[in-house]
Amino acid sequence: MKPRHLRFGMNLWPPFLGAGIRVRHIAEDWSEVIVDLRHGLMNRNYVGTHYGGSLFSMTDPFYALMLMHLLGDRYLIWDQAASIEFVAPGRGTVSAVFRLTKEEVEAIRAQAASGEKALPEFDVEVRDADNALVARVHKTLYVRLKPRFRPA
Repeated sequence: MKPRHLRFGMNLWPPFLGAGIRVRHIAEDWSEVIVDLRHGLMNRNYVGTHYGGSLFSMTDPFYALMLMHLLGDRYLIWDQAASIEFVAPGRGTVSAVFRLTKEEVEAIRAQAASGEKALPEFDVEVRDADNALVARVHKTLYVRLKPRFRPA
């Protein structure tokens, strides 16, 4: 799938569309994704700031999706764990930038080459229009060669 097709589809996906989440950019080489969350009536909490579930949702699938495309279909890739630290109230549009370097991808590939699982960890920050930190998300992924590709 091409990045622009995934971006288009994700922007129409009901959980993102309803929450005000918009995938603004997916790099042609899958190395970067930029996601925005607009502040509106449907994603505000009781005190009028961004609902924490929407902040978390905007960061959920992207490292796994990026790795699926960068590593290829020989690998199983799942989210294993995630946590979020709410740093400041979110108002207005907030953004998150996900980046993976070639070196990070090759390190993960090398860790999984034996057929054992790799558990790479990633951090992403959610920032507002003034670049103030709103939340930090820590993700742990599960990466392993599919059984038919594991060494004997």
